[in-house]
Amino acid sequence: MTPVWQLVQFAVCAVLIARAGYVLSRSADALAGAYGWGRGWVGLALLATVTSLPELASGISAVAFVDAPNLAVGNALGACLVNLLFLVVVDALQRRQPMYREASATHLLSAGFGVVMLGFVAVSLLAGARAPAVLHVGVYSPILLALYLLALKNVHGHERRAMAAATAPAGAGTAAAPPQCRREWRRFGLAALLVLAAGSWLPSVADGLAQALGISRSFAGTVFMAIVTTLPEMAVTLGALRLGALDMAIGNLLGSNLFNITILAVDDAFYARGPLLAEAAGVHASTAVTALVMTGMVIIGLVMRPHGRRLRVVSWVSVGLVAAYVVNVTLVYLGGGEPTMTGEGTHATVRSRSVTHRDATSGGIATALPGPS
Repeated sequence: MTPVWQLVQFAVCAVLIARAGYVLSRSADALAGAYGWGRGWVGLALLATVTSLPELASGISAVAFVDAPNLAVGNALGACLVNLLFLVVVDALQRRQPMYREASATHLLSAGFGVVMLGFVAVSLLAGARAPAVLHVGVYSPILLALYLLALKNVHGHERRAMAAATAPAGAGTAAAPPQCRREWRRFGLAALLVLAAGSWLPSVADGLAQALGISRSFAGTVFMAIVTTLPEMAVTLGALRLGALDMAIGNLLGSNLFNITILAVDDAFYARGPLLAEAAGVHASTAVTALVMTGMVIIGLVMRPHGRRLRVVSWVSVGLVAAYVVNVTLVYLGGGEPTMTGEGTHATVRSRSVTHRDATSGGIATALPGPS
């Protein structure tokens, strides 16, 4: 297929995901009002989980059907970077003062759990095949899942205590009539299904686009797929800002990162060849470390709460986030790991390395066989 046709399919995926993400945000907000849920919790748990469905669907599709582990890992980690980068937009839209001046301290807990989970991912990527595994699943997978559940429990408890200390609860809201609730649940479910469908279509489109443009799957996953699959988070975040719910916007982005990291554990279960992070290109370790650095910057901003702006637009924390993202994209592009190829090409590379290893162990002069171009 031509690059133009691949770009058209890519654009269709983007439009479908963006529209579905907006419907999800509207329905979730209506359900929160109907059932008396706090907006902060809705942003962190419900919206963050649902808006990350494209990353989940794309990751499972990438490892189960496309046989492209680098697309899956690049998409999950790249989506974390895009979410953190989008905080720059949130900061710029807060015209009175930097967003860190008004953000709740509860986000420190979400960001802290993100640092711990990203640390496990970075260590596992650097360890490669040396990382311990049970059957075909790395030991990091159950650890990531447990940390995610622990994060949800602790953030919810911390937010509930903070709200109780600030003001008396306004009472459980059930003002909406049952037919209205059922209508919102139907809209919510249909939008979620649309996100899943478009997200499942995305890996094959991104893989074809990577082949047409001659770029690596690592770069395609970290940049192209990550940007498109985070469109729901962007739509929900902008919708929350229009509602004046800054903490819901920030909670959605940081909560999505927690879920995106957990997606690596789910992808690992669907990848039958072995531990997923052991098969991924080493360049993804730089993406994980960059996400650690960017999350650390957000934590610094939430603690220091800077006053000034650079160029009267964003805080110095946002400038650092942009710089870190640009550096990582450059590193992934220059060291994308493997050239674009089909699954058969990947197997050929593995077989060529095995032949080289046998030649070396048999005492002959080993000549490295080139991989597919």
